[in-house]
Order: sequence, then C-alpha cells, then structure tokens
Amino acid sequence: MKNVTVKFKQTKDTTIFFTFFLLTLLCSTTFLSAQNRPNVLIMLTDDQGYGDLGSHGNPYLKTPHIEEIGKQGLEMTHFFSYPNCSATRAAILTGRYPYRTGVTGVTQVDHFMNTSEETLAEILAKNGYRTGIFGKWHLGDNAPMRPTDQGFQEALVHKGGGIGQAAGPAGNTYFDPILEHNNESKKYKGYCDDIFTDAALDFISKKSDQPFFTYLATNLPHFPLEVPNEKVDPYRKIGLHEDNARTYGMIDNIDANVGRVLKRLKKLGIADNTLVIFLSDNGPRHRRTKNDVYPGRWVSNLRGTKTSVYECGIRVPFFVQWPKKIEKSQQKSTMGAVIDVLPTILDVCKIEAPQHIKLDGKSLLPLWKNEKTDFGDREMHYGPTVFKYMHFAVRTQKYKLVSPHDDPHHILYQPKDEELKEVLANLELYDVENDPSERINIAKNHPEIVENLLARYENWFDEVTEERDSKGIQRIYLGNAIQRSTNLSQFD
Repeated sequence: MKNVTVKFKQTKDTTIFFTFFLLTLLCSTTFLSAQNRPNVLIMLTDDQGYGDLGSHGNPYLKTPHIEEIGKQGLEMTHFFSYPNCSATRAAILTGRYPYRTGVTGVTQVDHFMNTSEETLAEILAKNGYRTGIFGKWHLGDNAPMRPTDQGFQEALVHKGGGIGQAAGPAGNTYFDPILEHNNESKKYKGYCDDIFTDAALDFISKKSDQPFFTYLATNLPHFPLEVPNEKVDPYRKIGLHEDNARTYGMIDNIDANVGRVLKRLKKLGIADNTLVIFLSDNGPRHRRTKNDVYPGRWVSNLRGTKTSVYECGIRVPFFVQWPKKIEKSQQKSTMGAVIDVLPTILDVCKIEAPQHIKLDGKSLLPLWKNEKTDFGDREMHYGPTVFKYMHFAVRTQKYKLVSPHDDPHHILYQPKDEELKEVLANLELYDVENDPSERINIAKNHPEIVENLLARYENWFDEVTEERDSKGIQRIYLGNAIQRSTNLSQFD
C-alpha cells in the first residue's frame, strides 16, 4: 500500500475548521476530566456551637442526620472557625486568613472581602463545576462583592448578616422572606431554611454532565429566633429557657433539612461521588447583658461565646463524608481550621491552586485517608479586631495564648504605653490538651511559652496587616453596568 499525502490549501475556511476542531477537542478533554471529579457540598450553619449536637453530650438535642455524616465518614473534634461569621466565610472561600482578604468584622465595611481574592467558587467554575450558593453570604451586598461577582453562577441569598437586619428590606422575617435570586429581589413562601434547602436540592438535582459545588449556608440558628412553633414546643415542654427552646427548634429544623439533602444524594445515585462537609461559622451567641450564653445552654464545658477567642467561640462541629474514599466512623483530634477547607477541596478534586495565591491552609485529605502526615508545631491565629495585641489568640495543638476582652466590638483604638503594658501583662496561657475548658491560667509558670507564642503572633499580625493595608478597603461600584441600582445601608 502506497503512502498517501494529503495537502490542504490554507484558506480562511480550513483555518476556521481546524480552530473549531481543536477547541472542541480541548473542551471535550476538559469536560471528561470534570465528569470524573467529585461533587462538593458544604453545609454551613450560623451560630451553632460545639455543644449544639446530641453527640457532644447535649441532653436536650438529637441531631441524627448531622451525626450521620460523621458515621459515614469522620468527625474532626478540634476544628476551628473564627469568632465572627464574615471572617469564617472569607476563610472558607479563600483558604487564607481573613485579615489578608480585608475581612475583620461583620459591619461597617469590615466584612467587605477584597475582590482580588480568588474564591473556591471561581476556581471550581474555571475547572468545569456548576457553582451555587443558598443562604448567607455576608461578604458585601453590592457590586463587585456579590456572590455572582465572585464565582457563583446560581445565588439565592439574603442581604447583610441576617434576615431582618438593616441591609435587607424593612420588615423582612424568616417566614415568607424577600430574598435575592441572582441579584433580583423576590418574595418567597415558606420558612427561610426550607426555602434555601429546596433551592439547593433543585440545583443538585439538575441534569448536567458537570459536577457541582453547592454551598448551603443557612442563616440558622442566628437571631432573631424565628422558628415554627411545632419545632419549639418539645423544648418548651421540658422547661428550657425560651431562647434555648427556640434555638434548639432551629437546630432541629437544620437537622431535618440535612436529612433531606443526604436522602436526595442517595436517590440520585451520587452519594458515593459527593464530598459532604458540615460545619458552623462560630460559637453560640451571648446574652445581651453578659459575655455568657443563655442560661441552661449546653456548651460541652467550653469557655466563652460567639465573638470570644476562648474555645466555645471558635471550636465548632465538623463532619465530612466521602464514601469509598474515607473510612467510616473515624474521629480525628488533630487541629484543623476553616482556612483548610479550600486547599482540601482542591486536593480532593485534583485541582492545583493558582500559583499567585498564598494559601494559609493545608490539605486535610492525607489525614482523612490515614496517610502519613506531618503538621508539625502548627499554629492558628484568631482575633476579631484590627488592633494589635487586643483580643487575639494563638493556638497550637497543645497550648493557647489568649488576650481576652469582654466586649471586642467596642475596641476602638490601639492601646499605648501603660494600657499596652497592662494588656501584655494579663495575657493568659492554657494547656488546651489537658485543660480544654481553659480554667487554669499557666502563663506565670511558663513565661518562655508565652514569649514564643507572642512572637509568632506579632510576626503573623505584621505580615497580614501589611497585605491588607496594601489593598485598602474594597470599594462599591456606583453606576456600573453590572449593577445599575445600588442600595446602601448602614452595613455599607
């Protein structure tokens, strides 16, 4: 058989044909790669403390569906968020300390995440994923900071830090709320948590050859404590404080909806190929009159509250399942944190992080798969203020250095001279491996450990502050084509 050489005359038509052919081949290869990747589902609650689970000794609550995730996979018993919600959300979506991203608080522009950040949604979308958020965003309500500006293709969210707050429509409640669907206000029928779950289920169930990233970030059990009476009555009947009864009713609603989601994954036949993560954004809310939780609230003997850097403020429930990839019914006491979520998910999905991003988190996948890991003398930094030395914590697996403050929202200036000396003299040190309740301050017995952890904090604070200051406050776009009408509230 003779060799045959076919020559094509270079024309505009042939150039277009081969360009189209190569693009089709490239897209097909990317498409097949995306098909083989697991779905990703993050379920994030709002103000659910470590003690707000039946498996953590709570004598009133039963949370079987949440706990089922751990039974089908594992629980990290020492997993840490930030003491306020916006910071935790920024950390989850970027894999970076929220200080770097511009997020240090929850109101008055402190929650504006800089749009130079490349989010988990943006990275996954670029790699063939469908991306959807349902519930709470709280990283900026106006362009260019909205979920749809930051990688989410489908978004059903409320504004600000919660339904009923100043950022949203006046008079908005958890029942029949006005929500933002892809940046358009719309009134919905039903209870907010059920509405968000319904939308997430519709997104998950959509027929597509692309894997999905679903971020179901309910606003429960955040105040106002609005919940159907049938959920509250069982807790009222056993004599609980009304606020606790309502909070537990809200968590009961969360658990039921978690059960609906897990059931749908099984019904669709995709449970084995879906990574499911469940966690909370910070500890339980505090009373209005004291830095303490409501009377009778179960806190698993942990100290502190939401906004506090003590354990109850930052240690949160964390469950994960990935059937056939992660062994069932494991518990891991190794310290992990919300900055680890993004690098772990990218590892699971076999996606490399963009080279220009400085990640602070580490992939937890080797730990989950019982492979050899070396986390070394790892440290985590926490603090809801921009003022150096004021209200922070540095935590390693064994020790924790704390600069306490009773009212961190009202720290308004940087301490100087005598005041700063007093702050540094009152630093607390705890052996959290042997004293998880943080009752025995050992700072005076181990000044060398205090000095070491303080130096680590100072180096960290200077680094992240330099990066945050170099970017400045993220600005809202006015009169831009992507958002013709801009609504400004006290959050902005």
